[in-house]
Amino acid sequence: MRRTALLAAAAALALTGVVAPATAAAAKPPPGSESAVRSLADDPAQRAAAAADQAVASGLDDLRVSPNETYRRTAVTPGGGMYYVTYERSYKGLPMVGGDAVVVTDSNGRVRDTEAASGALPLGVPTSPTVSAETATDTAKTVLSRVDDTAAPRLVVLAWGHKPRLAWEAVVSGIADGKPSIRHVFVDATTGEIADSYDQVKAGTGNGYYYGTVTIDTSGSGTSYSMTDSTRSGIKCGGQNGSAYTGTDDSWGNGGGTNLETACVDALYSVQREWDMLRDWLGRNGINGSGGGFPARVGLADVNAYWNGSYTNFGHSQDNARQATPIDVVAHEFGHAIFQTTPGAAGSGNENGGINEGTGDIFGALTEAYANNPNDPPDYQVGEEVNLVGDGPIRYMYNPSLAGDPNCYSSSIPSTEVHAAAGPLNHWFYLLAEGSSPGGGKPSSPICSGGPSSVTGIGIQKAGKIYMGALQRKTSTWKYVNVRTASLAAAVELYGASSPECAATKAAWSAAGVPAQSNEASCSSSSGNDFSLSLNPTAGTVTPGQSVTSTVGTSTTSGSAQTVTLSASGLPSGATASFSPSSVTSGGSATLTIATSASTPSGTYTVTVTGSGSSGTHTASYTLTASGTSGGRTFTNGTDYTINDLTTITSPITSTATGTAVSPVKLSITISHTCAEDLRIRLQGPNGTWYTVKSSGGLSCTSFGTRTYSVPVTQTAAGTWTLEVRDQYTYDTGYLDSWSITV
Repeated sequence: MRRTALLAAAAALALTGVVAPATAAAAKPPPGSESAVRSLADDPAQRAAAAADQAVASGLDDLRVSPNETYRRTAVTPGGGMYYVTYERSYKGLPMVGGDAVVVTDSNGRVRDTEAASGALPLGVPTSPTVSAETATDTAKTVLSRVDDTAAPRLVVLAWGHKPRLAWEAVVSGIADGKPSIRHVFVDATTGEIADSYDQVKAGTGNGYYYGTVTIDTSGSGTSYSMTDSTRSGIKCGGQNGSAYTGTDDSWGNGGGTNLETACVDALYSVQREWDMLRDWLGRNGINGSGGGFPARVGLADVNAYWNGSYTNFGHSQDNARQATPIDVVAHEFGHAIFQTTPGAAGSGNENGGINEGTGDIFGALTEAYANNPNDPPDYQVGEEVNLVGDGPIRYMYNPSLAGDPNCYSSSIPSTEVHAAAGPLNHWFYLLAEGSSPGGGKPSSPICSGGPSSVTGIGIQKAGKIYMGALQRKTSTWKYVNVRTASLAAAVELYGASSPECAATKAAWSAAGVPAQSNEASCSSSSGNDFSLSLNPTAGTVTPGQSVTSTVGTSTTSGSAQTVTLSASGLPSGATASFSPSSVTSGGSATLTIATSASTPSGTYTVTVTGSGSSGTHTASYTLTASGTSGGRTFTNGTDYTINDLTTITSPITSTATGTAVSPVKLSITISHTCAEDLRIRLQGPNGTWYTVKSSGGLSCTSFGTRTYSVPVTQTAAGTWTLEVRDQYTYDTGYLDSWSITV
């Protein structure tokens, strides 16, 4: 049997059929073994990973992918009592840029939320380039004014933009517009045009004075010391050669604005306060979330500071009197590192870049507040110690327009320069933390048109926790509307749907001009209770005259359980929807059945399922595709069926064709499963006779994808045809995506 040959490699197999483990250690022990049971019971991170892998394998919510796509788990990061399990995706073995996803679970292994950067790709994306790697590199070089270095390009599927495409990802380093640049350039591998690009260098500006006599953590003893933090992995500071400054004693700097050792005192003091703030206020382990950090360099010959993906670099003020190392500037640049090392990394486009810049400003404000240093009192100005060209702060979070940046979100944000595009995020954070009229000497903040009359703040620490929770849901395609929905989900997770914190999060977004979204969490204050609503699957294909089903799931998100009444709208003509049962107690589930008639027109429809409870209503969307006509002889069932190890599933199709079935009948079967050799497939005709379509067994594993079969039959065409799929072995699971029969 095939399994005999594969048992030695079992440790390298995935927990579930469409999820590859990050490392061999991530694979599951033999099912049912004592070590497997004990490890899952004792280790909440393993429970989180197992639950998340199962959610990915079953295509939960937005995680559904085509048979040609595979998720690979990359990390399990704890934070705020939750676990954030991240995935990257491949298409026919090629890395997919913009295919990342996050699954949020609690410590008991219950899935609480899912986020995916993009949906399933169409099956026709090419994988063979017509443009050479060398040509792509030459094209990528044109984005720089001076090229210092290039790396060999890699072939990827670029999921960003209006359509997925095969592309070369080339990395070129040098100078652009007089500034350092490490540019990722995506060159269409079939047309040779530049499809997209982003700069790994995230630049800002600023300078700071010495913070006086402060304690910093360094390393060494006797007569040999280094500005390397021995208690915070990866944190060190030195000059432009990347080496940490060393000395014969543990006393650093002379307090002078041009002294680079002094600049490193400022930088280390600042990043160490940021590290401690992340730990004490936000529950994050280090800058990168897994106990690590990054070096800082000073002495950059530029009126600038930046993060380049590997380290932070700090220059000087325009008058060359000060180095760019006050708390908020240092924390801003390391804030870019936090953005890069949360799920989704750094995305593409000015709107995403603006969110990245605003993230840096938020961590600058948080670190200033945590440090509470009298030489640099906490505020919501960015680089207020900087006198770059004699006009004060670089940005004002409470009123971005004071620096010429937009206070409010609008359709122009995607074309706005990234530092200016941070305006709405900075504005939202101040409103959430302090409110629109905080008093106590703090500045008032304007409210955008259409927003609430006022916003009451919840304090900067709570605001930081909510934003950190949002960042843990980030994907590479994040826009402002995604930040809104993610932060509301985090607010509900942290404080409950009926909490003032949830209400303030929602009000602050509306006050910053970011509109409400249909899928966002509800902040209920009427009864103190709330619930959520979901569908699985969220899409299906049907031949007119047939039916599809989906499971409606509910859960109690705050307070007590309540009765939820279900209804549906947006159905095409000739179609009806029914629920069994028609109402549930939150925490329960129901089956949605959409029945079409022969007169239902072909097309794709969005069916809105509404759950009405005492705390309000929630909705979820189901994409219904009606294809073909009932008068033809090809019939399809597009309902997903999960195929677990050692189980059998059946999927029926009702044929309305007349006469005798044409023998052989033609089958087209699409299954997402990494080991087709595990599967036995049979077909049952309307008269009850079974026919073997495919036997199981083999010495290797191949992905199933879409396969066609010809099956000789002696049957009438009309009636119910049933496809049976049995998984004969363990270790690999998947799902039946759809199948059709031509009779």
